[in-house]
Amino acid sequence: MINDLTYQSIEPSQNLSDFVDSFWRMENKSDQTLETIGLPDGRIDLSLIKTAKTPFQIRLLGLSTQQYEKGKIPANSLTLTISFKLPVVEYIFRESVADLVNSGKLLNDNFWDFNENDLEDFELFSAKASSKINSLLVKEIDNRKQKLFRLLYATKGNMTVKEFSEKSNWSSRQINRYFTQHFGISLKAFCSILRFRASLEHIAKGNLFPEENFSDQTHFIKEIKKISGSLPKELFQNKNDRFILLSALSSK
Repeated sequence: MINDLTYQSIEPSQNLSDFVDSFWRMENKSDQTLETIGLPDGRIDLSLIKTAKTPFQIRLLGLSTQQYEKGKIPANSLTLTISFKLPVVEYIFRESVADLVNSGKLLNDNFWDFNENDLEDFELFSAKASSKINSLLVKEIDNRKQKLFRLLYATKGNMTVKEFSEKSNWSSRQINRYFTQHFGISLKAFCSILRFRASLEHIAKGNLFPEENFSDQTHFIKEIKKISGSLPKELFQNKNDRFILLSALSSK
């Protein structure tokens, strides 16, 4: 682990747990820019970012489906992020992020009344963000969607599309149309990402054999490489901490 790259995380309150995965803080205290590679985690990220050489920015990152060059973590930089679950799109953002698959966009630098001063205190930022999210939250939630998303996250995607459809009383055709329109990917593709993300927690601990719902070791390796571009062993080795998500998991 690079000593100058630090992580902190805060869990959301129970009433926001259907919409927020976590709040987290990442700081590069060094004078060197760090090269990193991003991995899919099934989350939508809203980040406040400040570096020594660039102005304050707020960015929104959509779902990723494959390994991507996250690029560089600038020297002397600080990032605070809200990692969202998918229901945020309809019930808080109220607009599709389908066009942000494997990409992101800059938001206004006063989005949700955030500003550069919010970077100074992580706990206050988390509290302010929670208050804002609560104020925007649509009170009437479709029971089918709530049931589907809770099943998705509880099972880490380890059921078939048919099973999710039957248990949520929502047709698979309607579900896939909803996913494509709102998130830019199918339900099946999202399930693969959730299983991959769950597998990373095992890989970070050195468990290189399937502990999620993979048919065998060959299937496990194939799926991990398909999404990450790397073998489980390469991910675990994580040379130079280049896989930022694994570095964060290993730091817990």
